[in-house]
Order: sequence, then structure tokens, then C-alpha cells
Amino acid sequence: MSAPIRIGIAGYGNLGRGVEAAIAKNADMELVGIYTRRNPSDLVPLNAGAPVFSMDDLGGHGDHVDVLILCGGSKSDLPQQGPELAALFNTVDSFDTHARIPEHFAAVDAPALANKKTALISAGWDPGMFSINRVYGEALLPDGETYTFWGRGLSQGHSDAIRRVAGVSGGVQYTIPSEAAIEEVRSGSRPVLTTRQKHTRECFVVLANGASEDAVRAEIVGMEHYFDQYDTTVNFITADELARDHAAMPHGGFVIRSGNTTDEHAQVIEYSLALESNPEFTSSVLVAYARAVHRMSQAGQFGAKTVFDVAPGLLSPKSAAELRAELL
Repeated sequence: MSAPIRIGIAGYGNLGRGVEAAIAKNADMELVGIYTRRNPSDLVPLNAGAPVFSMDDLGGHGDHVDVLILCGGSKSDLPQQGPELAALFNTVDSFDTHARIPEHFAAVDAPALANKKTALISAGWDPGMFSINRVYGEALLPDGETYTFWGRGLSQGHSDAIRRVAGVSGGVQYTIPSEAAIEEVRSGSRPVLTTRQKHTRECFVVLANGASEDAVRAEIVGMEHYFDQYDTTVNFITADELARDHAAMPHGGFVIRSGNTTDEHAQVIEYSLALESNPEFTSSVLVAYARAVHRMSQAGQFGAKTVFDVAPGLLSPKSAAELRAELL
């Protein structure tokens, strides 16, 4: 049996904890380090024996980590950490600001290529699994339309974004799909829907002392790439209410391709997810793609990659022969 894939975790919030849990379920992987900006001695991992280091130690650990999974936020962490760490490690990240993915890809690609590293960006369920199903739908039904619906659920990226607004001490954001729009799409009628017609966004925010409700609300609802294209409600609550009512992190959604193979025959493809824990599922996707990144690196496939560049068989711990016998 080959040596386990040595995985490092950069950042230990909800996503980092989920990655630690996912590694434990994959027998071909080994957690070799959790890297944090906090005091390492203050961090309590799920596994009491997990090694914890300062983020500052990463520069000296390049030979000890096969794949580093980046668990920071997309708004400010990953744009900086992605390019910096792709020069030192094979990496996987969950960058999810869709409009800026090409920019992020280019920023990561250059240092990864220069240092012969493999850096997979924007893995997760959207972008990630939903992205793959959008490609499948378009390829299989070229005469058609693709629709993506998210929720109802708590968005990690959007929640992180509102928590970074000046005057916010805590908060979460829920994405709510329009049931009427979903049913119209499922009917095969190919409706033309605006962004606002498909979803609304609801925020629950704890204000910092002295902060202005009006200023915080205006900053949130006008935030480019996050809230400016949606009808967004901002509710102000107490820290106790946030802890009591919004600790769970469910999410999910649908990718639907509605099209015709002939004028007489309509076809509908649907892929859906129902998640009790958004970060834990996202973490499971990151860990599977870490396996693929390790294999691609060993094959000399360097530079930035996305889920579109990864063959499905590379995600599985099973051999190609096992996959053909058991799953094909």
C-alpha cells in the first residue's frame, strides 16, 4: 500500500474543522498539520493529537505537506493566500466569488507554474459540483437553458462577507430560492428569469457597540458581487439570538437544464443537494479534490486547475480497474 497523502489545513474555522473531520474518513490520507493565525496553543482541534502550527511556519514545511487545503474566506483571505501559497505547496481552495474566478485563476496560475505546483481553485459545491453539472447539462442538451437555485440555506461566503462590514460584530446570511421559479423551470417552459426573480437574501446581523443600523444596512445591500443584484433584508438581532437561532449551517440547491432533443421531445436534467452542514460537505469536496491534486502533481500537471480539468476517477481512492468493475 502506498504512503498516505499528507494533508495540511490552512485556517481553522468551520471549513478547517470540516476538513479535519473529512480527512479522518479517508484511509489514504494523513493530517500532518493545522496552520492558524491564532496562538497555536489556544486552538483545540477535533482530534486531540492533531499537530497545530502557526501560519508563519508554513514557509519551512514545504517538504512535509503533499497538499495544503486553504480554508480562508473568499473576500480577503484567499485572494492573498492563494497566490502566495501556490508558490510553496500543491493547494486546493474554495474561492467562491464567481465573477472574480478568472482573476483568481490567473493570480494562482503564475506562481504555481513557476514553482511546479498544482493549485486547484474554486472547489466545493458551487462553484464545484454545481459547475460540473452545468457543463454536463449544456453539453448533453445544447438546445436548452441552465438554471441554478441555491438554498434555502446559510451561505458561508456571504455570511463571511457581512461579518467583515464595519460595525458588524456577528451575522449570517440565508439564500432563499423562489419556489414558483423552480416549478416553472421544472415544467420545461424555459422561462427568462432575472437574478432578483430567482432568489432573495436574508441577513441576521449583530451590531457592534455604537454602530449605525442604517450605515450597516446600506453597506450590505449595496455590496458588489454579493447583494447588489438581490432583494436583501437585513434583520438586527442580539448576540444571544444569533447563537440560539442561527448556529446550524444547512444549505443545498438545484442545477436544472431544460432543453429539447427534437421539437417534439423536451428533456429536463436535475442535480440537487440537501445539506445539513454546508461547511462539512464543502470540506468533503475539498478533501476529494486534494487526492486528485496529489495525483495530478505526480503526473507533472502543474499550474492552476479547476474542477473542469479533473477526471472523475482521480477523485476516488479506488483504482481504475476497481471503478470499471464496481461503478461503471
